Amino acid sequence: MNGSKARARLPRRGALLLAGALAAGTVVAGAGTGAAAGDPCAGSGPLPRTCAQPGDLIDVTLGELHPTQAVLGFDQVFYKLGRYGSDRDEAAGGVNKRFDDWCESNGQEEAAEAGPGARLDDPSSFSCTVPVGQETPKTIAPMKTAVVGPGGKLYLTDGHHTLTSFLEGPDGSPRMRVRLRVTDNFSSLSTPDFWQRMTAEKKVWLRDENNRPLTVDRLPDRLGITHLRDDPHRSLVYFTRKIGYEVPDGAPEFLEYSWGAWLRGEHDVSAYDLTAPGPYLDLVKRASQSMAALDADAVVDDGKTAGRLGRIDEWNGGKKETGGQFAKLGRPLSAPKPGKLAHSLDYKSRILPVPACTTTVTGPRNGPLTVTSGVTCLDRAAQRGPVVVRPGAALVVTGSTLDGPLRADRAAEVHLCGSQVTGPLFVSRTTGPVRLGGPGCTANTVTGPVVLTGNTGGVLLRAVP
Repeated sequence: MNGSKARARLPRRGALLLAGALAAGTVVAGAGTGAAAGDPCAGSGPLPRTCAQPGDLIDVTLGELHPTQAVLGFDQVFYKLGRYGSDRDEAAGGVNKRFDDWCESNGQEEAAEAGPGARLDDPSSFSCTVPVGQETPKTIAPMKTAVVGPGGKLYLTDGHHTLTSFLEGPDGSPRMRVRLRVTDNFSSLSTPDFWQRMTAEKKVWLRDENNRPLTVDRLPDRLGITHLRDDPHRSLVYFTRKIGYEVPDGAPEFLEYSWGAWLRGEHDVSAYDLTAPGPYLDLVKRASQSMAALDADAVVDDGKTAGRLGRIDEWNGGKKETGGQFAKLGRPLSAPKPGKLAHSLDYKSRILPVPACTTTVTGPRNGPLTVTSGVTCLDRAAQRGPVVVRPGAALVVTGSTLDGPLRADRAAEVHLCGSQVTGPLFVSRTTGPVRLGGPGCTANTVTGPVVLTGNTGGVLLRAVP
């Protein structure tokens, strides 16, 4: 909380309850009643994931969740991360937005108090307005959802952006805990039948960042900016919310992605500078106006109509562009309450650029890898064997596993994001940037010593044990 003094919010229902009481009563409600002898779901205490039933609230870690989509709108996540890393909320007498978001996702409405030093990875350091066990249908409704799959694996079906923001935030890690609401238990199905059921019930989004079909084996196995791809049309849809559309009651799954698929055919985002507020706002204006101009029965995507997808009756709620949600969106970072776009672009401006790959390695690879020149990229690779980067060469590792030591001496650049390294990591006398974390770079897990010496191009470091 950057040492700022936080204002305690008055509880809306009864006494405040520290969020650290999270685990109580959140595993499988009602388990053990009427169960046969030897039933793994009988008895009390923590139960296997396979025992969870629709409607149950389960306590999970971010690291155990499997995405049901391969893409995100990165700029939407960057907005959240811009807010999470700022002290503006505290300076205004409130609490940082990430605590409100966590409490809402946990079925506990909003943050009640988060004093100096409060962290999401220490729920005992802050409190929510609704105690665990006193949730209502209203407070449960915004919770993120999951399906229990074969082997008890958890597949996230809503909340990819929010939970990725928690993971990438200032106190995020795969060990961070939050509760999810179970919508289905398909754990008894075989893996092929599971994915057939998920596809038939539209609980998985099988399109890539270019709206091309993909297969389930190309879905990432964990959350994180590094593991999912960026679809700028998905971010565009987020910024048009309450300007060109509103999320309706009973919204269909992947509503925003359906709008994004339609906008792709209407607006070329590559024609706009998405690092500058003026062009970005112009794109949002044009896109939202085209959404609001649709007839309610116009088909947008996959048989879903504009009306079903929440097309707004009047652009910007009937207000001029100098008012309403559009004006709020465009508030600059210098304003007392900056707009979402300003926070997003400010965070994005701090992301270190990555050099273009001259050689790319994907999938399994066995044996030593020596980078002698150019830029070698390991993209979702599984490298078994030592990696050595020679003077003047560059290495970019994203979403990969390295089973063996990594050594770089006098390299041009080294970037390591969202990866697991088993073995020592030595980087010395690198002339360009060494990025092992930081904005836009999912934290790494390194088993073994990390030694960084004599690097002159700047070092960004964030690793989790």
